[in-house]
Amino acid sequence: MRAFSIFAIPASLGAEPRALRRRMLARLGLAWLIMMQVMMLAFPAYLQGAPMTGADRGFLDEAIIFMNWLSLVLTIPVVWYCAAPVWKNAVARLSQARIGMDVPVALGIAAAFIPSVYATWAEQGEVYFESVSMFVAFLLTARYLELCARQASGTLTNDLLSRFRDTLSQRADRIALWFTMSQIALALIVGAYWALTEPTRAVAVMVAMLVISCPCALAMAVPTSIAAAQACLAIKPDLSEAEVSSLVQGTAKVARQNLYGAVIWHLLMMPLAAVGWVQPWLAAVTMLISSLAVALNAWLLFRRHAAVSCAGSSQSPHADPAI
Repeated sequence: MRAFSIFAIPASLGAEPRALRRRMLARLGLAWLIMMQVMMLAFPAYLQGAPMTGADRGFLDEAIIFMNWLSLVLTIPVVWYCAAPVWKNAVARLSQARIGMDVPVALGIAAAFIPSVYATWAEQGEVYFESVSMFVAFLLTARYLELCARQASGTLTNDLLSRFRDTLSQRADRIALWFTMSQIALALIVGAYWALTEPTRAVAVMVAMLVISCPCALAMAVPTSIAAAQACLAIKPDLSEAEVSSLVQGTAKVARQNLYGAVIWHLLMMPLAAVGWVQPWLAAVTMLISSLAVALNAWLLFRRHAAVSCAGSSQSPHADPAI
């Protein structure tokens, strides 16, 4: 079996896509490095509920203030540099009076970072620097996987699979866009409700909902599936017409599972976040888990068809590949 990896740079990839990949990897590495530091700095805040003497309490409060300032300094490069493509794309879409997939991401980052800066300056209130850095790091992880999958699938040579990829991507993008817009509206409405009823919890709830509304898993649904199909073609480029049809059927099934599975995951998590049961950092974790689940399901498609190809057997088409 020929080795295939979506992380391997295709030989036909141009200079600009290669540079884009390097820049994204640099942002990803920096975001993860800072995230780990900020999470350690956030630890003293978790001790506020512990019983202690007055002197210890005063020392802890001073330590928390100092750690918050350090976290702010570290988080600025994450928001300014690592998340730069998010701001650029969000502004571009809004200037066109359109809601793109980066808009809820930008709102989530801003909704967590700006109140945290104010709380640090005022030396009171909750800060969410660890949630911001975690969200950006996990977001970039998912998008790096998506980029690698798109670049790998962009080298397709089979006409049937290429046409199928284009059709599937258009439908998936429409579903993801409308679903994301509805989630943004819901997050803003619920955030306004909490602001009126219990203002201290409003920011955390709205940030968690905006993070969950991030369409990372939805955006990865088709590219990872197509990349898995491309991997199957890479290990056996001389597939018969029946085998290619079978591969398209399997790819369609996995793409549907990824797309609608991600939608169901969002629908299950949003009510929990709306009632305040999901903290922003946990919302970031669930976002990464859903993205990794999409990638895993696509990898299983590759393993199944690779095993069939190596065994020299073929399957016949049996389902409509349309979403």
